[in-house]
Amino acid sequence: RKRAGGGGEWTKKIKSEGMGEIITRSHMRGRRWIELGQEQQRAYVMRLLDALEVTDRDKRLKVARAILYLAQGVFDECDTDTDVLHWSRHNVFLLYDMGVFTALLELLSMEMDNNQACSSAVRKPAISLADSTELRVLLSIMYLMVETIRLQTEDDRPEWRTAREAFKTELGSPLYNGEPFSLLLFTMVTKFCSMNAPHFPMKKVLLLLWKTILFTMGGFEELQEMKVRGRERLSLPPLPEDSIKVIRSMRAASPPASAMELIEQQQQAKRGRRSRRPLVKQDSLDTYNERDPFKNDDARDEEEDGEEADSGIEGEVDPLDRDVIIQPPPPPPPLRPPTESASLPKGLPWAPKVSDTETLVGLPRPIHESVKTLKQHKYVSIAEMQIKREEELQQCPMTLGEEDVDETPTEILYLGMLPNLSQYVIALLKLLLAAAPTSKAKTDSINILADVLPEEMPITVLQSMKLGIDVNRHKEIIVKAISALLLLLLKHLKLNHIYQFEIVSQHLVFANCIPLILKFFNQNIMSYISAKNSICVLDFPHCVVHEMPELTAESLEAGDSNQFCWRNLFSCINLLRILNKLTKWKHSRTMMLVVFKSAPILKRALKVKQAMMQLYVLKLLKIQTKYLGRQWRKSNMKTMSAIYQKVRHRLNDDWAYGNDIDARPWDFQAEECALRESIEKFNSRRYDKNQNGEFAPVDNCLQSVLGQRVELPEDFHYSYEMWLEREVFSQPIQWEGLLQQAQ
Repeated sequence: RKRAGGGGEWTKKIKSEGMGEIITRSHMRGRRWIELGQEQQRAYVMRLLDALEVTDRDKRLKVARAILYLAQGVFDECDTDTDVLHWSRHNVFLLYDMGVFTALLELLSMEMDNNQACSSAVRKPAISLADSTELRVLLSIMYLMVETIRLQTEDDRPEWRTAREAFKTELGSPLYNGEPFSLLLFTMVTKFCSMNAPHFPMKKVLLLLWKTILFTMGGFEELQEMKVRGRERLSLPPLPEDSIKVIRSMRAASPPASAMELIEQQQQAKRGRRSRRPLVKQDSLDTYNERDPFKNDDARDEEEDGEEADSGIEGEVDPLDRDVIIQPPPPPPPLRPPTESASLPKGLPWAPKVSDTETLVGLPRPIHESVKTLKQHKYVSIAEMQIKREEELQQCPMTLGEEDVDETPTEILYLGMLPNLSQYVIALLKLLLAAAPTSKAKTDSINILADVLPEEMPITVLQSMKLGIDVNRHKEIIVKAISALLLLLLKHLKLNHIYQFEIVSQHLVFANCIPLILKFFNQNIMSYISAKNSICVLDFPHCVVHEMPELTAESLEAGDSNQFCWRNLFSCINLLRILNKLTKWKHSRTMMLVVFKSAPILKRALKVKQAMMQLYVLKLLKIQTKYLGRQWRKSNMKTMSAIYQKVRHRLNDDWAYGNDIDARPWDFQAEECALRESIEKFNSRRYDKNQNGEFAPVDNCLQSVLGQRVELPEDFHYSYEMWLEREVFSQPIQWEGLLQQAQ
């Protein structure tokens, strides 16, 4: 949002050459856009739409840039940032009302099918910004329209609210060549990753894809509301709490002591000095009136096991890691009425759940008499009801009939993605791997920098620094878009039907998503969270409204004033949540976390003092504790205490004391094959319309069957007698056998 989707070089051109000579004033007889009336503005947009249909490529690009200028808020006529945002919102709704989005979609489809541009890009040794100019302009306009219309404000006009709902329905419906708009963008991703269109600007495509899915399906708050309504339809008891509010009320805690801190404390103790107490400023973080589990008040409590000390990748403790707590940034002006704040509970934050009332493992003997009470509080998820219903439909297809499936945006998108689902998943993971900070450049890897590298490489130190910041920022945005996109897809598919979620999860697992995410976190995570790959004075709309100060190497090196990069923190939380989704209740996948030695990597992520990120790290540690052994739990008691304090409890889960190292064989293939069989049965029953032939009713009436007209070949009457002799008269009939069978 800060750089308005990437019209950077275009906005500089406008500022230097003047708006009147380039785009609009020549068409509006010298009058300013903000001085025109509604009808005059509509007439001008209509002329732009007519000009979009010209065959001359340069003229068409010029008109598209004029539309981009309107969508960006006619900043040449504005004096403040607020004015730019106001006119941008006004113009975007005007453009949608005039049908500009449909016209842009036709141009985008034409650019996608431009074989000449694709073949030219494939032959080029180095692809630059110049190869994707038209695509970037089109995608920038479409991104601005989707994001602006998606966001609601209190002062929206009634016609704007109506337009928002119409646009949302339009994007989520199969109105574009029989498929939703998101599927078109998925196709662009796969074409890019298959090297058939290396000039596609992937950052813009991924951002637009993420925002489109967010708009059509809904965000986390809409998901929570849909979950509540879904439980009501299934006559399930309401949720015990709102998970979003619970997480927002949590506070961050101090991380466990690192190996370096423990060694330093021991050395100081040997010299007779008073042991240093790291992180002493965390007393105010004693959450829920309990002792902070991460407080390291005794140097003898060793937190780090030997394996972590050996495999650590950072050799020093970041100063940010000692006494700084990541707090949310100051809230922007409210776009919607503020919700009521959740008060901090005095006990544990989560209500416990019971998923099994038959097995009494983990419960003390006096509680055995309370099984009846447990059954009254048993938690049944929507997924369990969906699995049970699917089993009934598989067993009684004729009795229960066909299932009524709601045509929701999620269902429509899943149906469109299903034939090429594995290709979409692999393409997204390829892009995530290429953009990860821990990845090393390879000659055969995809080039995600095609829409950030200029035609002429920098020749000065200042230009090189600016390009380096742009490249890092470019990769961070790609990681952010992919992580948010995958998480949204998984959550919506799980709510729509559990087996839709399972097939996407299995494709992710088979494409090595679990080790990829662990590799992402196997870095100095505090450095990644506090990275400053942005230049404030170049952010939109500041760069086009205010005078540009002179950039120096010192100012670029200093970065912005923000202490943390919220973009990277957002990406880390999303990736942790995806990892949780993939491994939850999956024994074989949990064992993958153990085999890949994820515990030391995850414990290092606890250094980020942000409550939500710590919660999902602790969840991942909790599911592996009984596989890590008693010694690991003994040497990591503070982490175990943090899990107890912050993570939801399952009353009959033996995570804290079970030893399941050799109790069950790790049969990864068998578990995944059984799951795949259930998924294929579901897809075949619901989406394969040809498989219902064996269940068609059979006509048992002799008169009706003999009375049917059968089409025979023309030469049948010539060989009819031979057929009777061979097939009827010459075949002996065992009448005794028939009579015995009848008896």
